[in-house]
Amino acid sequence: MTKPMTKKIAFEEHVMCPGFEEYWRTTVADFDPSLLKQAIARLADFGELRLEAMNRAGIERAILSLSGPGMQAEPDVSKAIGMAREANEFLARQIERCPDRYGGFAHLALQDPVAGADELERCMKELKFRGAMINGHTLGRYLDDPFFYPFWERAEALGAVVYLHPADPVAKIAALEGHPGLRRATWEWTVETASHALRLVFSGLFDRFPRAVLALGHLGETLPYLLWRLDSRAKLYGVKLAKRPSDYIREHIVVTTSGMCSAAPLHCAISALGRERVMFSVDYPYEDAGEAAEFIETVPLDPGVRDDICFNNAKKLFRI
Repeated sequence: MTKPMTKKIAFEEHVMCPGFEEYWRTTVADFDPSLLKQAIARLADFGELRLEAMNRAGIERAILSLSGPGMQAEPDVSKAIGMAREANEFLARQIERCPDRYGGFAHLALQDPVAGADELERCMKELKFRGAMINGHTLGRYLDDPFFYPFWERAEALGAVVYLHPADPVAKIAALEGHPGLRRATWEWTVETASHALRLVFSGLFDRFPRAVLALGHLGETLPYLLWRLDSRAKLYGVKLAKRPSDYIREHIVVTTSGMCSAAPLHCAISALGRERVMFSVDYPYEDAGEAAEFIETVPLDPGVRDDICFNNAKKLFRI
């Protein structure tokens, strides 16, 4: 008898909205053309292709988000605000077609943090979205900048999950020059996103916003592996924080399995952060839902831990 598949919630699952393709194409210029064609078809689909992948993986609900960078790369602030709203309206219409299977993350134009906060509130209260997907820096500004405090204040008040997604760095990393295979998803995005998250920790942002919740993909962008060293070096360099860096990471950051189908980093994340801070996701359509599901179903885990990672933790986080 085949073992029943563990039910799952996934929340690094991407879509494409009309008018946003050109912003996105800058991040996939080095894709294999045949894979790019497949990705485009799956990003734009909200029916058969996406639901088939979810059913195959045992995903009961997917929290959908625009594949970035979207309006975070748009210099015209008025245009960015308007198009972000259009993207959220489009996504909400798709969710309405299948509300028992889909939820949404807001896309925000943080060039104006008050307008971004207003849009987040609208999306959560009117459209019933679950938080926001932030695609890295906004025109070179990182989320620890006091400029963004109005956004964080509203996100905290709303109980919004802020998912920090990789983006191209402001400037190319010199150490990677001459090695295109190390760019973007191989290593560059990990360095960029982990550094962005650490800026939030080391800036004291979580002291100012003690109920803020940050989500990271790829099992935490290497941070669970580095907790001891972050604490040790913060002490060495006289970093003044109310708590250790590792405490902020454990208390404010949740991580997903998106794009990380490997037992060793999964067990590291569980051990470092606690089972309640680790959650399943796929990174669809850039990763295969079947492969992600097979991994989490077969990796050695206590059944209760598997249930928490696949479903219970996200259900509690998103109040589903």
